[in-house]
Amino acid sequence: MYEVPDQSGTFAVVTGANSGTGKEAARRLAAAGARVVMAVRTVAKGEAARAEILAEHPAAQLEVRRIDLADLASVREFADGIIADGAPLDLLINNAGVMAPPTRMTTADGFELQFGSNFLGPFALTVRLLPALLAAKAPRVATMSSGTANFGRIAFDDLQWEKRRYSAARSYAQSKLADLILARELARISAARGWPLTSIAAHPGYTRTNLQTAGASLGRDKPKRSLLTIGILPAQGVEQGTEPLLYAATSPDAEAAGYYGPNGRFGLTGTTTAVATTKRALDAAVNARLWAESERLTGVRVADHVADQADHAA
Repeated sequence: MYEVPDQSGTFAVVTGANSGTGKEAARRLAAAGARVVMAVRTVAKGEAARAEILAEHPAAQLEVRRIDLADLASVREFADGIIADGAPLDLLINNAGVMAPPTRMTTADGFELQFGSNFLGPFALTVRLLPALLAAKAPRVATMSSGTANFGRIAFDDLQWEKRRYSAARSYAQSKLADLILARELARISAARGWPLTSIAAHPGYTRTNLQTAGASLGRDKPKRSLLTIGILPAQGVEQGTEPLLYAATSPDAEAAGYYGPNGRFGLTGTTTAVATTKRALDAAVNARLWAESERLTGVRVADHVADQADHAA
């Protein structure tokens, strides 16, 4: 099992920290000494997860704060709260997401739910938190993608699935490809501007969490049966499945713009290793276009939150 290095003095934000990989990441970061903000949509569930972690680690420094990544106003309120605290943010883990709602649903801002929750919300959060991140000595952003990113396409002519027939699986794949691009483009921007920030991506393989059934249940009384929900594919527990994300977030050996996931068959289970990035996330023009389009859609721009390189260096 991957052992998280000493995190004493580290201030971290973990989204989706009430369950699954987010809760496990928060637990292990706090156990290693980090002060962790558990960013959750439902505060009561976050408090229950916090109590569970504290029962195991009484000295854990955990705080629950509300964020709804499907609501840009909520993202702004959360980020403003972190900035107002005045503490440098050492680590942001973009973990939260939804998976495969059976019908096309939308966010509070009218975006297709998966693209909005899984990508545009985390994008806006990351950019809004840049002032706190860049105040830290060696800040890091770890973003959770998925093996399904390999099958995704960024459809610039229909990002919100308004023209095509909605596909839950292809929509999810597009959103997770976008997350992988987010991690890579942030790493490129950081290097170009001379920031100390390291941006890295991870994927959990097939990890048993409530993500599959919760997403499939949206709009249904019962989740739709699939290879993911009936147990045909090899799967692993949340402790193992969180390790690529924790490695990306904390390992001194994790590289900027790197991508980490399980090393087993089909990348579904196994120990953490560097994994190949799909060619669809390696197109510099596509990546820059998606970033620009995300700034336009969310109204959240790097230029509004971070001074230029010369000013930052000063």
